[in-house]
Amino acid sequence: MKKILVAGFLSIFTLSLFAQGQSYPGNYELAARFSPDKIRKMVFDTRVDPHWMKSSDRFWYEYETSNGKNWYVVDPVRKTKTTLFDRDKLAMEITRIVKDPYDGQHLKLENLKFIEEENAIRFEVKSSSEMVLKKDWEEIKTKNSNAKDSLEKKTFYFKFDIDGQQLIEILDAEKDPKRLSWANIAPDSSKVLFVRNHNLYMMDKENFLKAVKDEKDSTIVETQLTEDGVENYSYTYSGRGDDNVQEEKNKEDRKGVRVLWNKEGSEFVMTRTDQRHVKDLWVIHNTRNPRPTLETYKYAMPGEIEQPQTDLLHYSFAEKKITKLPIATFKDQTVSLWDENYPISSRDDDFRPSYWLGDEDEVYFAITSRDLKRVDVCRWNLATDEKEVVIEERSNTYIDFAQPELIKNGSELIWWSERDGWGHFYLYGRDGDLKRQLTSGAFHTAGIERVDEKNNRLFFAANGREKGEDPYYEHLYSVSLNGGPITLLNPGNFDHQASVNDRANYAVINYSRVNTTPESILIDRNGNKVMELETADLSQLFAAGYQFPEPFTFKADDGITDLYGVMYKPFDFDSTRKYPLVQYVYPGPQTEAVDKSFSASMDRTDRLAQFGFVVVTLGNRGGHPARSKWYHNYGYGDLRDYGLADKKAAVDQLADRFDFIDRSKVGIHGHSGGGFMSTAALLVYPDVFKVAVSSAGNHENNIYNRWWSEKHHGVKEEVSAKGDTTFVYQIEKNPDLAENLKGHLMLSTGDVDNNVHPAGTIRMAEALIKAGKRFEFVILPGQRHGYGDMREYFFWKMGDYFTRHLLGDHTPPPVDMIEMQRDKPKDK
Repeated sequence: MKKILVAGFLSIFTLSLFAQGQSYPGNYELAARFSPDKIRKMVFDTRVDPHWMKSSDRFWYEYETSNGKNWYVVDPVRKTKTTLFDRDKLAMEITRIVKDPYDGQHLKLENLKFIEEENAIRFEVKSSSEMVLKKDWEEIKTKNSNAKDSLEKKTFYFKFDIDGQQLIEILDAEKDPKRLSWANIAPDSSKVLFVRNHNLYMMDKENFLKAVKDEKDSTIVETQLTEDGVENYSYTYSGRGDDNVQEEKNKEDRKGVRVLWNKEGSEFVMTRTDQRHVKDLWVIHNTRNPRPTLETYKYAMPGEIEQPQTDLLHYSFAEKKITKLPIATFKDQTVSLWDENYPISSRDDDFRPSYWLGDEDEVYFAITSRDLKRVDVCRWNLATDEKEVVIEERSNTYIDFAQPELIKNGSELIWWSERDGWGHFYLYGRDGDLKRQLTSGAFHTAGIERVDEKNNRLFFAANGREKGEDPYYEHLYSVSLNGGPITLLNPGNFDHQASVNDRANYAVINYSRVNTTPESILIDRNGNKVMELETADLSQLFAAGYQFPEPFTFKADDGITDLYGVMYKPFDFDSTRKYPLVQYVYPGPQTEAVDKSFSASMDRTDRLAQFGFVVVTLGNRGGHPARSKWYHNYGYGDLRDYGLADKKAAVDQLADRFDFIDRSKVGIHGHSGGGFMSTAALLVYPDVFKVAVSSAGNHENNIYNRWWSEKHHGVKEEVSAKGDTTFVYQIEKNPDLAENLKGHLMLSTGDVDNNVHPAGTIRMAEALIKAGKRFEFVILPGQRHGYGDMREYFFWKMGDYFTRHLLGDHTPPPVDMIEMQRDKPKDK
């Protein structure tokens, strides 16, 4: 009788399980098969990165496949692609000199560059065993008396003659000037600028060469240019990070300074930011030895009165005077100082001076109001000592803009604007008169690739113009500066990235979709294919069982707006089975977390699906700048909730469309803005989203950084009858909705995140505790915003959480994360 009762109970229990949805074990083995470490051994180069040469239209590049790395030089005129050298013979020659065994398939050449009018190359090879005393050992010892590692692997320097195919060791390479990070060198190399004790200093070439040999040389002569530099109102960089913890101890050390020079190097301009009144923020390095360490940094939050103030400075060596230019226009304004673009053929140059945008007598820059609704494109006339406003941009929402392109010796400039609702190019005269709109239509121009002044033509990237394609797919176009029709140069239903040479007569095109193998070709200025270059080697990836994901479209919650996503299935997909749906999200507005081209970064998408989920990434209104301004600004004033309705709409439409999706089991994950969004989804739509893993989320945007929060949500500028200006900022926050939690939530943060402060996650946890909710909280010790060397650990924590709560696999995993550990050698 007892056996019958037990059997009957089991049958009822089994039926109950099926009624609720069958549970499945998480496929940990399949997820482990595609770890980042393993992907690096299966996927090598997926794009050609050309190094364009100065004296011809040729370029060189290196490209790695499962057969090793090769170095090629391409001659577009002759339509040839040849190897720079016979890698097997070169490996033999290097072996004879270095005494380490090398072979061509595993050859590693560092810092390769063309020299001697591009007839030879130079590169470095590190010995595996021969050790030498570190060049800067005395300096290291001075800074750290406990330092013990005095030796480093010897570096061998080589020159290879291309025509003669001859290898030569450079024996006097140690005498070559080393790069000093603090040195800002004038265009004529006659003087070097740097900062010491917050003030601006200079030294001449003779003394700089002494510093190259020995930075502690007591005979080095320095000249102090300023005396008013103080902490947080310094002439050096004002960045945040670990270095600031030691800033006071090392303030006497030389530090870098960013200045923009005129062509002669007789004058420079720079910005200097006063952060003395900006409030402090802190993180504690709990894991530092011997004691936890406090890191203090300046951090302006939205709505606060205390904001950084930026000066624009000009210095003339002839007058020996630094001048603060009177450019005050808006309260708490932002100053964008523009520099001249480098030729693309100069990318390998040892020395590239930074020139200001303009000529000898004028400097271009932008001034932006705090609410970002007003932008003035300005130039400072050094001859008349006056500010000239060239272009005024005004909008009722925030304005995005890019650096203008000066052409025809500064008599004209090309300006990018969204003033008609789409991002397009406009041609202006130097007096600020609009000559013509160069591009127009319901599509988005993404940026200037090259201006060919000789042929009067603009080459640019754009997306959304080609009908029948995903509107995010980017293409290369050209248009006459006189106006007229736009020419498509790289057709094809793919996402394209272009590298156009300085003369704008050739371009390397890399293209793919999420579901195609990346390819690279060379085209000419008219879009004709000159030659094929490479096809990525994904053979080992496919051999491991990889399958491409599937792009899809759906409608936004308004039933009108087309949105675009990508679906990632388990590689052992069973069409007869029901799968939980997991969304990987990022709300934007600066980008959507939806790949358009093939990506080998698979952790949050392809790899997460292997546990046994259908993972999707998808856009939302307000999520991306590369569509209309209406689309981009959709979330303005509603930064917490604006994207959630579209994420919910995707669940309904995908579940209706695909029988294998279980609409009752929906998870959501995101990092940073996605961490904020995934928690919000669980709280705003608690009956739709059941499980969330939210990492490093800015759950309270009132304590996130001012620039991002005020820009994308909006800040109200109020001017009193007396003329006083104040800024009012109000925003809804995730903790306000803690009472709504029904599902399962894992919160996570790094404890020294100085981007999205841990306080955002801790406040969310506090609200949930006060509301009497169960949730999980994971702190990653010593980690910044990106989780660093604990990313893999967090991936498996996330996998555990989704497996338990979406697949119903409640089998306790072993205490050891064997998926992380089994491939690591046990050395202790």
